[in-house]
This record gives sequence, C-alpha cells and structure tokens, in this order.
Amino acid sequence: MILLTIPLLVAACHTGAGAPPGALQAAVPTGAEPVRPVTAATATLRDTIQAILNRGVADSAFPGAIAMIGTHAGPLVTVAAGHLDWAPSPVPDANTLWDMASLTKVIGMTSAMMQLVESGKVDLDAPVQRYLPEWRGPNKDRVTVRHLITHQSGLPAFRQYFKLNLSPDSTLRLFFNEPLDTLPGVRMVYSDIGAILLGKIVERVSGETLDGYLTRHVFEPLGMHDTRYRPPATLLARIAPTENDPWRGRHLRGEVHDENAAALGGVSGHAGLFSTAHDLDRLARVYLNGGTLDGARLASAATIRRFTTVWDSTFSSRALGWDTPSANSSAGHFMTRPAFGHTGFTGTSIWIAPQHDLYVLLLPHRVNPTREHSRIGPVRVAVADAAMRALFPATVKALQGGAASPSSTSRP
Repeated sequence: MILLTIPLLVAACHTGAGAPPGALQAAVPTGAEPVRPVTAATATLRDTIQAILNRGVADSAFPGAIAMIGTHAGPLVTVAAGHLDWAPSPVPDANTLWDMASLTKVIGMTSAMMQLVESGKVDLDAPVQRYLPEWRGPNKDRVTVRHLITHQSGLPAFRQYFKLNLSPDSTLRLFFNEPLDTLPGVRMVYSDIGAILLGKIVERVSGETLDGYLTRHVFEPLGMHDTRYRPPATLLARIAPTENDPWRGRHLRGEVHDENAAALGGVSGHAGLFSTAHDLDRLARVYLNGGTLDGARLASAATIRRFTTVWDSTFSSRALGWDTPSANSSAGHFMTRPAFGHTGFTGTSIWIAPQHDLYVLLLPHRVNPTREHSRIGPVRVAVADAAMRALFPATVKALQGGAASPSSTSRP
C-alpha cells in the first residue's frame, strides 16, 4: 500500500539489527568521528536522499522539497525533488522561499533573545512582568522569561483567536489576557502563546518592531537576505504555496500559513517567517562556527552553548528556544546531544550537530493542499538517519550497539 512505503524505506536503510529507540539515543563516543571523504560519502548520501524525497512526492507527503546537508564550510549535498506545487510549477532550489512556521521561533525570536540576553538587556530569570507589566493575572507574576522560552510557563499550547476576525491589536490583547493552565515550572507544554509574548519582549526591550530588529541585527548582517516576514509580491514566483485554507478561503502563497500569526498582522515570535535553504545554510554555519560567519556575529560561542543545551530534562528535551534529540524525535536514531534543532508545522525542519560539524535541513510544504497530510515524520527521520549513516558510519555502529546514554530522555 502506498501509505507504507516511507516507513518501509526508513526500515530498509537500517544496516544493523533493530535496536530499541532508547538504545539508539546513546551518547556519542568521546572524540567526534571525522566525516568520511566527501567523494565517497556524498555520492551515497545524495542518491539516498534523492530516493527518500522522490518517494515522499510519490506518496503525496508533499509536492516538492529540498534537503541540504552540510558543515561549517557549507553544503555537502543539496537534493531537490518534485515541484513547488501540485500544479505545473518549478522544481525547488536553494532560493525557493518556504513558510518556516515554527522554525520562526528559533530563526527569529530565539536569535533576538540570544543577543538581548548576552547584552544584558534581558534577564532570563526575571519575571515576564518586568518587560510586559500589563501581562497580569493569577500567578503570572511567578512566570520568568526562562519559563517562556523553555515552554514551562503554564500557558496553554494555543487558542484559535483568529476565528474571531479581530484587529491585530485586539487579537494580541486576547493572548495577553489568556490565563495560565498551571503554575509555571511544573510541566512542559509547547506554547505558541509563550513565543508570541517573547516576540513582544524583544520589541519592548529593543524599541524596534520584531521584523525590523531581526532584519537589522540578524538577517542582513548574516547574509540571510531572503529571510523575512510578509514577503512582497515581487517574490511570489519563488514562494512555494501552502494550504487551501478554509478560514481565508484561498490557496495560500506568500501569506503566513499559521492563522494566529496572520491575525496578528503576519509578524509574530511564534510563526510568520519565510526563508530559503541558502539562508538557513548560513544560519546553521553560524552555529557551527561558534556564533560568527564571514566576519558577522550572531552571539558568542558561550551564548550558543547556553541556548542549545537542555535546561531541565525533568520535563522535556527542550533547550532555550531550541529542542534536542529524544526518543521518536525528527533527529532520527543516530543524532544525539549536544545536537539541537526544531520543526515547523508546514513540514520544515533543521538539525545541527556541533560534535559532528553537521547540519541537516529539510524544506517541504506538507500542508499543500491540506494539513491533513501527516506523512512527513518518517521522511524527516529517514533524511537525518541517511546523513549520519553516510558520513559517520562508526558512530552509527556504536549507537546500534546500544551503549549506555545517561543523557537520553523520552518526551513526557
């Protein structure tokens, strides 16, 4: 059956006996394995990724996608499949613009927070009310910035306030008035509302709009010239469409897919950014180069480590803004901490493994034409696993052997 082909492809890629997921999340042996010679490894990897993406298109997981695997020096492999849309359209390339969805949280909001924390303008352990004094309600005085960025604030995941068709300011007030579900720090609930508040903290502290701050202090300095909110009509031909959206009654192209982000005017800390494989290659390389690239600086190496390290494994695998590998995550079976990454609802994902000098980027629109498509998970895992198998076979072999992993945790 067609629905089984992607999981079967993932299984076929495993070279050893099927170890349980927990065993495969073992710690990487001391001393990172050097990447295999590019001429040997990348040919195998390119063919494997091409097969995975082609199968994803054939199985209607997405109309098209681009995958990029690289190091601090740049891409090793770039593979595209399918087209921008199910209708006749171009093949994706490194300059195709994709709706980042929740990758906005790490590409944008977290980048800004790193800079503001490093400069002393934001204290992670300060109450949110220091920066947003109007954010009032029972127990909200106990919520810190750290609670927000680790998804331990007590806020719910989201609310469908877009359905009220209010102005951006009125919609924002509803999010500000949203009560806590629990006390802060007692559980992890991945919350778009928390990221919306963090975006507003960036604006309040910097005195700039969120999109303005990111353009001036992150995207332009790092050479990410296509990364932006609300892309202009002049870029429409390069933008991959997303969903036939029932709320807006049209096939979206160049409009943010996330309805709450749209209701907030298209700019938010939780969603709204569009970007390209080219630009995300540059961001990944910034992280792999200790916070700098081509003379531009995002943050110090110490700040990078601080934001990409698990904060409290009692509740989750979350770092500050970023996620880290855990059982059943899209990082696959062989990418372990200190790797970090994130996914987006539209199908996007990025994983960065500094111990291997490796990043794995996958950009499809799995919501085209409908969000009911749910076949992206196995594709993400297959791409990440293929990269590790091709480039770091000794590490994969060690992990398949089931070495103990004190840092391995499952999601709650």
